[in-house]
Amino acid sequence: MKFAVIGGTGRIGSQVVEDLRAAGHEAVPHSPSTGVDIITGQGLAEAVEGADVVVNLTNSPTFDEASLAFFRTSMDNLLAASEKAGVGHFVILSIVGVDQVPGLDYYRAKVLQEDLLKAGSVPYSIVRATQFMEFMEAVLSWTAEGDTVRLPRTPVQPIAAADVARFVAETAQGAPLDGVLDIAGPDRYPLDELGRLTLAARNDGRTVVTDDTAGMFAAVHGDVLTAPSGARIAPTRYPDWLA
Repeated sequence: MKFAVIGGTGRIGSQVVEDLRAAGHEAVPHSPSTGVDIITGQGLAEAVEGADVVVNLTNSPTFDEASLAFFRTSMDNLLAASEKAGVGHFVILSIVGVDQVPGLDYYRAKVLQEDLLKAGSVPYSIVRATQFMEFMEAVLSWTAEGDTVRLPRTPVQPIAAADVARFVAETAQGAPLDGVLDIAGPDRYPLDELGRLTLAARNDGRTVVTDDTAGMFAAVHGDVLTAPSGARIAPTRYPDWLA
């Protein structure tokens, strides 16, 4: 099978390409560096030509309201090109609980992306993942002030990027779900506790202060970012990943 992996040079995309090639498929990575622009549409027709499956792993450059325009334009362009090329399966990566956090612009933008895919004519699969383990450094930086990091007690269930890539590649090789697959790491943590574990493993002397009003995840209520019933659970545990 031939796979066009849009965003195929990024953190997840590059691993998806490797996994698909290891399974014996033709997986072609596409990104601005290869001449493909999903906003202007440049190179899109050529990128999806002859592809059995399109895997879209691109992401908005911002997490604010501008992300809505990014996902609308990129999905309109990608779906139009895929429909014209006769693509039989379109896969995107989204977020567990994304439709239950209306207070975050970025989450509303990802819901828009999902809705555009569902409304299109190409058979599809949506893989929703919990928070990436690799994002903890960024999360810590958002609310750092000197020797203190403020984090809420929001429950999370982190998953390793390599596990996400394997699930995406597996889904892309299968029949379209015309629905959602939820994936998550094996362990739940309050975000503030996860921050303390991370700093300790890095021998970072900063202190995590619990503050339920701090940072982006303060807008999340309850355990909507953890694995729902029926989710596939990845094997990598956070302490092992840190080590």
